[in-house]
Amino acid sequence: MSTKPKGWGFDPKELDAKIRPQDDFYHHVNKKWMRVNPIPKSEARWGSFVMLRYDTDKKLKKILDEVESARGLKKGSPEQMIRDFYRSGMDMKRRNALGAKPLAPWRSKVAKVRSKGDLLKLIAEFHKVGLDALWAGFVDQDAKNSTRYALHMVQDGLGMPDRDYYLKDDAESVRVRNAYKTHGVRLLKLIGYSTGDATRRMESILTTETALARISMKKEDSRDAEKTYHKFTRPQLEKLAPGMDWKRYFAYVGVGELPYFIVMQPEFYAGVSKLLDSISIEDWKIYLEFHAVSSLAGALSQPFIREQFSFYGTVLSGTKVMKPLWRRILGSVNGNLGEVLGQIYVKKHFPPEAKKKMNILVDDLFTAYAARIKGLDWMSPKTKKKALLKLRSLNRKIGYPDKWKSYRGLVVRPDEYLGNLMRSSAFEHRRQLKKLRGPIDRDEWFMYPQTVNAYFAPNLNDIAFPAAILQAPFFSHTADDAVNYGAIGAVIGHEITHGFDDQGSKFDEKGNLKSWWTSGDRKRFERKAERVRKQFDQYTVADGVKVNGKLTLGENIADLGGLSIALDAYQLQLKRTGRKDIDGLTPEQRFFLAFAIFERENARPEFVKSQVLTDPHAPGIFRINGPVSNLDAFYEAYGITKKDKMYRLPSAREMVW
Repeated sequence: MSTKPKGWGFDPKELDAKIRPQDDFYHHVNKKWMRVNPIPKSEARWGSFVMLRYDTDKKLKKILDEVESARGLKKGSPEQMIRDFYRSGMDMKRRNALGAKPLAPWRSKVAKVRSKGDLLKLIAEFHKVGLDALWAGFVDQDAKNSTRYALHMVQDGLGMPDRDYYLKDDAESVRVRNAYKTHGVRLLKLIGYSTGDATRRMESILTTETALARISMKKEDSRDAEKTYHKFTRPQLEKLAPGMDWKRYFAYVGVGELPYFIVMQPEFYAGVSKLLDSISIEDWKIYLEFHAVSSLAGALSQPFIREQFSFYGTVLSGTKVMKPLWRRILGSVNGNLGEVLGQIYVKKHFPPEAKKKMNILVDDLFTAYAARIKGLDWMSPKTKKKALLKLRSLNRKIGYPDKWKSYRGLVVRPDEYLGNLMRSSAFEHRRQLKKLRGPIDRDEWFMYPQTVNAYFAPNLNDIAFPAAILQAPFFSHTADDAVNYGAIGAVIGHEITHGFDDQGSKFDEKGNLKSWWTSGDRKRFERKAERVRKQFDQYTVADGVKVNGKLTLGENIADLGGLSIALDAYQLQLKRTGRKDIDGLTPEQRFFLAFAIFERENARPEFVKSQVLTDPHAPGIFRINGPVSNLDAFYEAYGITKKDKMYRLPSAREMVW
């Protein structure tokens, strides 16, 4: 089905009259669509977001085709880099002919490791080009001093998506773990090992990764801003994790001496230090070789690509076939040259009137949020004053950056796909490290304009809405206001609320991790958040796997806030334009319909199970039925009573904000 709006933005014929909105609002709005829109074999899910991403990919493909046919491109120009990166990935004839040969330099580096010092140097080399190995580092603002950047060190090194897959023996964990073993053996056989050797090596890899899983912080705690902030000087880090020569490691990765680091999971680093002594050099070599192969397999020949897909695509997500090659390589170009491609995309597909109307929407959301804060009955005037200050300080970014990143000096060749990927990763590594010596770039974006998504950045205290999400069915400057406020308005409200969710609320108006609450207000807020957690803990997906209310708490609070604030903002617009029914639907009913379309999708059982185990977002049905069942205005719009399945006792309804 097209994502283009019909009439006022929704066709009422799509509503399923057999499912009452009072019993299951999500399926009342979406079930008819779901029946006639099966998931394509190349997708793990199919719905509003994924379809818009596909439509955006087709637009980007046209840009690539135009660049591909251009003549006389200057070496080092943005167009030349895009063209040659794309060409190198699309040249499967060459990639198949090379087979495993591009891995040879990395396998050789692993083979030459003889000591702990050699191991340290190789880990650093992995990190400089983005290869997965034990831990990872990234540059971001210091959460307690947002005026400067700091190097953050984070746990990493697992081949499966989460520690629970290694440590739990429930049916889903066992299914995935067994499939991972099979996948690993097959991957190792592709680089020349016999079945016996590959099996023995995979046992070693699983033993090492299971040891890493045991010392890894739980995913629920990893999203806690306070639990993941630990400031260490290098001497303190050496005391915490004496098994590594940290001075040499930081020199190898190009960091040099820094006043301090943010170690996000200290227990993990202390544990890794011990593992480096207790696990043999040979087993670490087996682990690193496998992670080099696994990290790079998608850039190699067809057998490697198929094997990676069999586990990460089919086992984890249930996807039947790979996306066509052009989409996969487009994703690679996007990931490595995103702002180059984004500049061209914006010129072609983001009209000025879209940005103008978005600003009106955002203004209304801010006005509504301020009114909501002022009217809270559980927050004291003292905390309200600071909450309003944070709201006023929240910066908005719409469409695309005011200044674009430079890729000058990056070498892109038409016949070196893996080489392009490695050089691009190394280039970005150097770009990030340069930030450590400079001022905060408040204009930086963390998504490309062609991304169908949005975000809140707590340290910058800003919200961003890339151009690609500002399209139907989420937004159209020609659609009914109810559609825009119910869809993109809820997205805006969602991102604003992230500044006030269980984690975002720990940051002040300057982006610092600092309490601005009275103790009583904080306790009342946490009690309200706990009610939300318990609500979402009750939801179940395929094979009895439950939603994790703690893991999804921030997103659920943001969904609740986004819905209520978007509705308040829509009421402001109705005061300007007047009320009217369309196709027998009231303004509020149209608003809620648009909200339900926002998460419309079909999803494979494997994907949904993996989602609830690893993703801080709940499945779509709960992101719709959950919030609306807490909002009094929804009950009024659809006349919901105690007899209806969507009914929740007034005392059990919780909006938080």
